Amino acid sequence: MSDTTATQILSFIEARFPQAHIDRSQDIFSLGFINSLFAMELVMFIEKTFGLTVPNDELNINNFRTVDAMTALVDRQRGTVGVA
Repeated sequence: MSDTTATQILSFIEARFPQAHIDRSQDIFSLGFINSLFAMELVMFIEKTFGLTVPNDELNINNFRTVDAMTALVDRQRGTVGVA
């Protein structure tokens, strides 16, 4: 997993919720900071920041629960870019 990717995602979340003190493995939904609107902002942030499109089959809440899960999602999508 890319530490740089995780740092960028964590920074995005902390910028929106400065009162949140989360680590990469915490479930951000269970902490109560994330709602459906912010979940969509996360998807858009990931797509724009990392230059990829999250496929519909990856739009699963479990892929967005933790910074580690989002980092793994980015890593998977980067690995499939250009693969038929």
